[in-house]
Amino acid sequence: MSTAAIPGAPLPVRTPGSRARGRHRRPERPEIMAGSPALVLAIPAFAGPETRPVVDELLSVVRGDQPGIEATAAYLGGEDAPTVADLLNAAAESGLPAPVVLPLVPGPHEFLPELHKLAAETGARVLDPLGPHPLLAEAVHVRLSEADLARADRARLFAIATAADGVVLTTTGGEEAAASAGITGVLLAARLAVPVVPAALDVPGSIAAAVAHLKATGCERPALAPLVIGPEADPELLATAAEETGCPSAAPIGAYPTVAQLIASSYLAALPEPTPEQLEAAAAEERTTPGAHAAR
Repeated sequence: MSTAAIPGAPLPVRTPGSRARGRHRRPERPEIMAGSPALVLAIPAFAGPETRPVVDELLSVVRGDQPGIEATAAYLGGEDAPTVADLLNAAAESGLPAPVVLPLVPGPHEFLPELHKLAAETGARVLDPLGPHPLLAEAVHVRLSEADLARADRARLFAIATAADGVVLTTTGGEEAAASAGITGVLLAARLAVPVVPAALDVPGSIAAAVAHLKATGCERPALAPLVIGPEADPELLATAAEETGCPSAAPIGAYPTVAQLIASSYLAALPEPTPEQLEAAAAEERTTPGAHAAR
């Protein structure tokens, strides 16, 4: 079924922080109060050479854009890699606020129930996955254009000989994840002006059925577009899907900047409103630290 057939699908909206007005306005970062909980990025994979670079780059961008966020990553395991349980227990033992846990996945995933169980035991909060969201549709569009499977700009009227006339939006997490991916697929279809069908990499026959559906509706050049950040999907699943269907595939989203933007905005939206005491302390620090305001 095409994603356009999903009526009334909910779409989360995350609002960025406000900016100062005026000709010489400067970018402003939301104030992160002292004592705010740490951000734990939960990675549904073992730490290794294929997962660490993407995660490390995302954390670097988040810290660069929002220096007040104390962000770290937790894996399923691996050498010198803390797990979510390790970090939550360490925070509880040290008396620190319970961290905010953000799963690094674009939608439903099999490791989410375990995260919620750990959070319930330690008082931590688990945030929703990053998608569906328009910024993920943008990221997938860019990856398709990088593979010469779509125009980079909808406004350009020239054609690309290798451009896909139909897209299978592939994800992991079973049928539930595929259904959630359909919402991002609607947004991607609007950007590309071609049909987009979601399918699950980890459900046998799902990708092949989606390709067959596109061909049955007249598509001659279907392509695969992973709605996958990277660590959550077995690379062999992506390669096998392309090989078995004979369809070209874009690369996973990876450390595309909008992913870091979603991570930061999700965390900031989860923070409680600052108390009067915190606001007063922040104002006092501002007054006693020369140049602090200009440095932010």
